[in-house]
Amino acid sequence: MKEEGSMPRKLRKSRKLRGSRTFGYGRQGQHRKTSQRGERKAGRHKGGWTYVLRYEPNYWDKRGFRSIKSLQCKTNAINVGNLRTLAEKLEAQNQLKQKDGKILLDLDKLGYTKLLGTGNVTEPILLKISAHSASAAKKIEEAGGQILAQSIETVRSGS
Repeated sequence: MKEEGSMPRKLRKSRKLRGSRTFGYGRQGQHRKTSQRGERKAGRHKGGWTYVLRYEPNYWDKRGFRSIKSLQCKTNAINVGNLRTLAEKLEAQNQLKQKDGKILLDLDKLGYTKLLGTGNVTEPILLKISAHSASAAKKIEEAGGQILAQSIETVRSGS
């Protein structure tokens, strides 16, 4: 059985004062501009206009544009320092390939789009990736490896 406090009241204040014009707030205009719903933003262009001018001058501003999510390029980057751990994981799964005594990693097939230069490389690695930073290429070449990459221009032109 429900408690009395949770049951709807037949004569709550709004029902009792129906038709009374001011609902118990004195003469006309005593209870305007205040709301019953907390931090409501109604009336910002009417009665609350002075509040907008004083405290939120940029309330109506819209700047720039929203770019379409499908046009945003999502890059999945990997650092040079993480290549050894990636090679160890592939070796444990028997998927590691070698060419001329060097480790061959096809980062494009593994889902990576760019190689970055953080970290160090100690052994020669051959890499296939579409984009890389200059510092990453320098570190790979200093270790005796090579980046086998097509430039982005040649990929786009189809040659």
